[in-house]
Amino acid sequence: MPKIYICDDETDILRYLDKLLSTAGYRVETFSRGADLLARLDTADDGGCDVILQDVRMPDMDGLLVLKQVHQRNHDLPVVIMTAHGTIDDAVQAIKLGAYDYIMKPFPKEKLLGVLERLLDHRRLARENRQLREELHRGGAGGGDAIVFRSAAFREVYDLTLQVAESDANILIMGESGTGKELIASALHRNSPRRGKPFVSLNCAALSDTLLESQLFGHVRGAFTGAVINQKGLMEEADGGTLFLDEIGDVSPAVQAKLLRVTQEKDFIVLGSTRPRKVDVRFVAATNKDLMTEVQAGHFREDLYYRLNVISINLPPLRERRDDIEPLARHFLAIATRRMKKDVRTINDEALAALMRYDWPGNVRELENVIERAVILARDGCITAALLPLEGGRRESVAPPAEAATLIALEEMERRHITSVLRETGFHKSHSAEILGISRKTLDRKIVEYGLGE
Repeated sequence: MPKIYICDDETDILRYLDKLLSTAGYRVETFSRGADLLARLDTADDGGCDVILQDVRMPDMDGLLVLKQVHQRNHDLPVVIMTAHGTIDDAVQAIKLGAYDYIMKPFPKEKLLGVLERLLDHRRLARENRQLREELHRGGAGGGDAIVFRSAAFREVYDLTLQVAESDANILIMGESGTGKELIASALHRNSPRRGKPFVSLNCAALSDTLLESQLFGHVRGAFTGAVINQKGLMEEADGGTLFLDEIGDVSPAVQAKLLRVTQEKDFIVLGSTRPRKVDVRFVAATNKDLMTEVQAGHFREDLYYRLNVISINLPPLRERRDDIEPLARHFLAIATRRMKKDVRTINDEALAALMRYDWPGNVRELENVIERAVILARDGCITAALLPLEGGRRESVAPPAEAATLIALEEMERRHITSVLRETGFHKSHSAEILGISRKTLDRKIVEYGLGE
């Protein structure tokens, strides 16, 4: 229950606000002098308060001085200034000094309650964001699932994620492969009222239609060949929680129709059964396709699109958030060294420059793989440019189609990495093979395959 300190020299106002806010569910303490308020802040052993509601004019000391003193004690403590019409200039000055907002007397109770509700929501989200960052800094439970960023572009995405997490609306996450769509889906769940219930994830592109239906809705014995027992589906597993449907753009029209029913009616029919079952699920879907284009082409149901796309979150590719490359690389370095128990502590300046020049068609997932591979090959406790299969160059900013990008990236990464190691060793093949972790015979074959002459 949030706690509010109220400071005003008018007894009637204190009495009115105490009753109003206590009835609204807040804990309240009142003060008639600024000095008393500051003394309470100095001696509070219960965590103090969440908000201060303070008059701009105080009998014992200037209200702006009280505001300054409050922020010296706790810079993050929000203060809402109450002001009469004649002291509006003081209220504006208070905002410049760091007050959260001001409200003019006499004010409707709805306006005051609205200001406090917005303020406390903002404070709660900021606190949760700070806790997540502290957990990440400690290398805590987040591990590989932590959300690491420094760029303004991704900060907008993360702030929107926290803002919409509290709602129960379905979310559509869009972005290229490897941009971290499942991490955002998980963050939505962790910061939602459903956080105590299951978070269930399914890659829709990885299964055939029959298996996808069975995985989603479950089946009864005899529903299809090989269905020898009753099987509960992920829809039931996620009841009360969040169901993340990755690659939703690859779902067949038949499964789309069944998903539409769940989003509309909140029930579904198990495969091989005829009786509907109720379910309470929040849907978070993700795709690297332009679903509206798929709708216009007749490949995706328009009604399902709008059911899933109540709120959309667009993830920028890594090449458009270059400020995140270094912190992500260091984060993946810490994870890889812990997992492999290797003493690789740094990435040298030349390697960092190479990482920054590269355009990352595989996005964050490719960066993670590159760092993991470099940790495996590192021998002197440091990742150098020679260990990075990037050849120091920069790719075209326009990424190839997802399927082609994957094939090109794997083959091209290997070729570039072998070339880089050979150059680093002066084409000493035995030494290069040792660094690469392959046999001399395999290296000779790769040199011929990729046309890597001296």
